[in-house]
Amino acid sequence: MSIDNSILTFHDGLWQQGSVPVMRSADHGTWLGTLVFDGARQFDGVCPDLEPHCERVNQSALSLGMQPTLSTEDIVARVREGLKQFDENAAIYIRPMYWSTGYGDGFISADPESTDFCLCLQEIPMPPVGNSARLTTTRFIRPTLDVATVNAKAACLYPNNARMMREAVSKGFTNAIVCDALGNVAETATSNIFMVRDGEVFTPVPNGTFLDGITRKRIIRLLREAGTVVHETILRLDDFHEADEVFLTGNLAKVTSVTAFDDTHYEAGPVAKTAREAYMDWARG
Repeated sequence: MSIDNSILTFHDGLWQQGSVPVMRSADHGTWLGTLVFDGARQFDGVCPDLEPHCERVNQSALSLGMQPTLSTEDIVARVREGLKQFDENAAIYIRPMYWSTGYGDGFISADPESTDFCLCLQEIPMPPVGNSARLTTTRFIRPTLDVATVNAKAACLYPNNARMMREAVSKGFTNAIVCDALGNVAETATSNIFMVRDGEVFTPVPNGTFLDGITRKRIIRLLREAGTVVHETILRLDDFHEADEVFLTGNLAKVTSVTAFDDTHYEAGPVAKTAREAYMDWARG
């Protein structure tokens, strides 16, 4: 087995170097999909909002019928322990995960007491300042809670996102604006979305079809503290064609400017720059 020194894995009480095997062929999570995860970040020696990310993975596990095996505080402690094995300024993607190994009532449900845990720390550089996205539409939509586990950060949801991305790339774009079943904008295939019009910021109101992202909430708070009006509201695709500026938020890149939505083009605008700078100042402070 090859060893990847940029990955550190914690499983069964041990830290191991590389991307190591942690799931078995008959684990419930392997073939019936009970795997949840979360993603936090270390960069420039800081780990902004680490605790909320660790808390959310426990909530995701509960949403899929699993019993978390570590407290939020325990996960945070493990993350801090593992990060000491990297350079303090390294850019690390922090990924705690749960899945079920055993079977519960009705066979396809999980045994809540069979939950397994893994923590993967992986060196992934922060995207460069000025990184941007070009968006298009997709024929695929965000599901609702009655048909999918949209109240969890669940791996089983991501094949739907992946086909959105494949469709966008096939059309010559880098990401897609995704709507819900009513045709209202929800997010993109990988991140939450914001638009700016006449100096005010608008973002889709959480309606149960997408996660109210931790970075999303942080950016809203920071913009409001800086005096910017932020509306959480219902938005349609036409609203984004009429916007002055569009940007995305997510854990991997934090804030990303959008330069195109199909035939509509934008400048990398001042509000996205303000949001990114405010986030970095807050994180480092």
